[in-house]
Amino acid sequence: MSTITDPPQGAFRPSMLLNDTRYRSYTFQFIALIVLIASFAFLGSNLFSNLAAAGLNISYQFLGSPAGYDINQALVEYNSQSTNARAALVGILNTLLVAFLACITATIFGVIAGVLRLSNNWLVSKLMSFYVEIFRNIPVLIWIIIIFTIMTAVMPAPRAFRGDDATASMVMNAFAFTNRGVYIPAPVWGPGSLIVVAVFILSIIGVFAYRRYATKLLYDTGRLLPMGWPSLAILFVPTLLLFFIMGRPIGLEYPELKGFNFAGGIKIGGPLIALWFALSIYTGAFIAENVRAGIQAISKGQTEAAGALGLRSGRIMNLVVLPQALRVIIPPLISQYLNITKNSSLAIAVGYADITATLGGITLNQTGRAIECVLLLMLFYLTISLCISAIMNVYNNSVKLKER
Repeated sequence: MSTITDPPQGAFRPSMLLNDTRYRSYTFQFIALIVLIASFAFLGSNLFSNLAAAGLNISYQFLGSPAGYDINQALVEYNSQSTNARAALVGILNTLLVAFLACITATIFGVIAGVLRLSNNWLVSKLMSFYVEIFRNIPVLIWIIIIFTIMTAVMPAPRAFRGDDATASMVMNAFAFTNRGVYIPAPVWGPGSLIVVAVFILSIIGVFAYRRYATKLLYDTGRLLPMGWPSLAILFVPTLLLFFIMGRPIGLEYPELKGFNFAGGIKIGGPLIALWFALSIYTGAFIAENVRAGIQAISKGQTEAAGALGLRSGRIMNLVVLPQALRVIIPPLISQYLNITKNSSLAIAVGYADITATLGGITLNQTGRAIECVLLLMLFYLTISLCISAIMNVYNNSVKLKER
């Protein structure tokens, strides 16, 4: 009986790089790489030669010189005599702060609006449709300016809180809403406060662990455990017990009106609020459409089968529909988070000191180092965008379908 075997493989020859399909693609990729490297080398050489001809050079020594300007809101210690590098750090932290807050609130707005847009209640559904169509079709810069203008025009000035004839009052004697911003109590850390914070963080992890265990138990055995009150008990009971046992190590410093402004507490400036809220409602409208599309991608038979098992509508949405819809929602959600981070550069319109306003604005104008500042800005936005994409892709891989 004869057998069919593959023809013997000959020795490698240079001509096989073009004639053999096994090597041809690698050859073309290598050639494309060489052309790309040569192109960048030519552009870089041309840039440096032109700078040398103009008597310029790329140097980052300006980062060590005094900035010479103040920043109205800083998460770290800063004054006008701090270095330009310190000013850039303040801008970076301010950018990360508003991007983080906007991502959270935009997700909350988007999920709620996306779910309610599919409601059987005609009024609720139309209201959510109105929200989506209005906010996503008007540029976010306009929303930033509108919200900031409303805050400065409608909110009372700090002097309105002073005296017996005050026309404004603090909420619960702890929160002051003014045209300069919102003043809230600030935590005062005492001995043992770090232990309380650590226990609270562990409690948050415990809530996620319990909810994951309850969900797995439901999928494996059909046994339904309560989610609400056990999660609240795990989250607050250990922390509150430790808080009172240790003699209340964390206190509060309330804002007080002194002179023409409030002192003490934490000030959330009007520019930050305007930028945060505008990015949230604008991007939330896009996320709502992503959520709606993800939910509608799930077969109605899933909902009907879950209802036949006796699950309530809320449980069906949380345990059956949304976990499957996440596979459709997450990829476009990554793009929305990236848009939030990049749209935060519009903060300069309301005077919020983000990285574009500090490094790409005042520092650039004072030092004249345009190339260096722009390169640093590009590096920052590229790095933060890649980090967001990497984190969200890891989460996306964790919820994708697992083949058996």
